[in-house]
Amino acid sequence: MWTEPFTATMRALVLDGYTDEPACLGVPPYISPYARLAFGALAKAGAEGHYRTVDQWRNGEDDFSGFDLLAVIRRVAVPGKYLRGMPASDKELVKICGSFKGLKVASLGVDERRLPDALKECFDHIASEDLDAALFELVSNGALEDRRRGQEEWNSWLEAGAVISSIHPDAGGPLIAEVQMYRGCVRYISGGCKFCVEPLSGEVVFREPKDILREVAALSDAGVRNIRLGAQSCVFCYKSEDVGKSETPRPNVAAIESLLNGVKETMRPRVFHLDNANPAVIASHPKESRKVLKAIVENCTSGNVLAFGLESADPKVAKANNLNASADQTIEAVRIVNELGRVVGPSGLPHVLPGINFVCGLEGESKQTYALNFQFLQKVVDEGLLLRRINIRQVVPYRTDSPGVRHRKEFEKFKRDVREQIDQPMLERLLPSGSILRNVRTELREGGRTFGRQVGTYPLLVGLPYAFEIGMDIDIAVIGCGPRSVTGIANPTNANTASMAMLEAIPGIGRRRAMTIMRKRPFDDPEDLWQIFDEETALASARSYLVCGDVERT
Repeated sequence: MWTEPFTATMRALVLDGYTDEPACLGVPPYISPYARLAFGALAKAGAEGHYRTVDQWRNGEDDFSGFDLLAVIRRVAVPGKYLRGMPASDKELVKICGSFKGLKVASLGVDERRLPDALKECFDHIASEDLDAALFELVSNGALEDRRRGQEEWNSWLEAGAVISSIHPDAGGPLIAEVQMYRGCVRYISGGCKFCVEPLSGEVVFREPKDILREVAALSDAGVRNIRLGAQSCVFCYKSEDVGKSETPRPNVAAIESLLNGVKETMRPRVFHLDNANPAVIASHPKESRKVLKAIVENCTSGNVLAFGLESADPKVAKANNLNASADQTIEAVRIVNELGRVVGPSGLPHVLPGINFVCGLEGESKQTYALNFQFLQKVVDEGLLLRRINIRQVVPYRTDSPGVRHRKEFEKFKRDVREQIDQPMLERLLPSGSILRNVRTELREGGRTFGRQVGTYPLLVGLPYAFEIGMDIDIAVIGCGPRSVTGIANPTNANTASMAMLEAIPGIGRRRAMTIMRKRPFDDPEDLWQIFDEETALASARSYLVCGDVERT
């Protein structure tokens, strides 16, 4: 344990190695509450705090020589696929620590015993409780010890740490702040899902609405315009009076309505989304849940997703792992959310839809498990219901040892069948050709293709079949669907300035007509443009996607 006092103002660097947990996201464009808490605790203790991301380190901002303390946050319990902003690897953390001469502490989100020796040995201290509280004690008292933050500290540090949002690489653009409503899982009374770390937090601790809104105001002052109420196990359980007495507590409609409206009025966010919801709660309390969903539609922005942790449709697996919802409860919750949320909103996506999470490799799993999982999804399709996202992942044994995926052939077939027979037809139903997605931000260019996403929770990947400037917010017309992404074109496309590739990508135009457009432009009168199209379908497509915009003349 570190007990050496600091005699001068400590210069401390919070290095954000990113967070991807079942209840919390902090991979770009998200910024997690963990990073803001750490910075806020350092500031309140009197340290000179600084903030960088691991991507900034990767890009050459790697001179840490002027700092006394390095506080690393890398919490990855749910391995994912990332368009950009990959969480720091063990190898990267070892390299970073190897070149740093000061005190090194970390929050890694897992039991220290499960970490490789090389990673454990490069830190002076790995927090087993709240890193922010350990940092506060270190700077204030010179003692590096683990404890949990108090309620007042929680709110104060989040408010003080909001400022780092203004220096995040995505500030002023797609940055979305993850804001926590409470910590813990309402199913802690039974131990919760056996594989999940969230119930280990113990008794649920709610933040008061006024404290959340003060944090939202501080984030707004720091320039944040996109927000997600996440970092908790179930939005519908917020401030429920049944917590601690029931695993499916009755929603406190008034508290949730008040909070959602308060966030909307405090920030006027461009994007306001939510995350997890327990389908068993929705199915058990349909009347209250419909009222909560109505408040979500009225106060949040469209494109919202409520992630349902079904995990397995196999009742044997559910029993062996104390899962939170049955297949019957989950499909009833899917029906209720579709009933109120499937109407398309301003973003081009429905106001709110459910997502389904599967965890494979759990105790009690058999070959039949995968058949039952697929049957559940087929029933959703057969009923004409919509899901925004189906997430299939393998269990990570952070809490208890799990057998892992033993029936590899069935597992791979399940994934393949879901992508081909469920995901793609579902996406085609959700976004038929010609649908418009608003404010898609271009993020990555690979060869002759450009990829982008809307800002928000579980954003849909959009591919443009041509090169386009990165960092632009554009409207997209959907022209095709894959299993987990759509192909689109800029909408509208300016016939007077578009590249050859952009013109060719428009359905029905083809290379010959694209060359004719480029040869005859600029067009002052759209009728001159329409004369090029001698087929009715091609003309209809051109009228749908092309405009004769302004063009500079020499």
